[in-house]
Amino acid sequence: MQSAEQFGNKLRELRTARGLTQRQLADLMIVSNGTIGNWETGKRLPDLSMLARLAGCLGVETWVLIDALRGSDCAPRIIVVEDVPVVLRGSIHMLEEELPGAEILGFSNAADALTYSNSNPVSIAFLDIELPGEDGIKLGRKLTQLDEHTNIIFLTSHIEYLQEATYDHCSGYVLKPLTPDRIRHEISHLRFPVRGLNL
Repeated sequence: MQSAEQFGNKLRELRTARGLTQRQLADLMIVSNGTIGNWETGKRLPDLSMLARLAGCLGVETWVLIDALRGSDCAPRIIVVEDVPVVLRGSIHMLEEELPGAEILGFSNAADALTYSNSNPVSIAFLDIELPGEDGIKLGRKLTQLDEHTNIIFLTSHIEYLQEATYDHCSGYVLKPLTPDRIRHEISHLRFPVRGLNL
């Protein structure tokens, strides 16, 4: 609930800075005054389409509200889940080179990645699909249940999972090997913008 309170405080701060009352913001958003009140007290949270509208009404980029929703003032966090050690190390190294402002962590299985993500917000998850135990597609679903704004990018050698991954609205699908060009392409086409990623 801490992120809901942080979001509410940020919303109130932005609304006040624009010189808007709750009623005026509600009129701009075409919602009830109670909806704005619930967002500001953390009783409810807006969905992604409402976040975009809200950002427009407040004159800020959507990522400002997403960061407040995540409770994230720190560097964006990227995880890589890959069971082949040399591929995992190479992917982490390449991501560190291309995205120096991000915190990048690697895991060799879905269980460890999920345990970590339960208490740490993840901006982007690069997931191998064929993993020991739970597969990457199921892991992606669980990660987005923890935080619907986590960008899931599948990193795999198998094209046959593309339809299922697309059905789950992944942010990207990269055939191995990961390259600097593919990293730049995927980061510039994320479903949910991430602040602090310098390409």
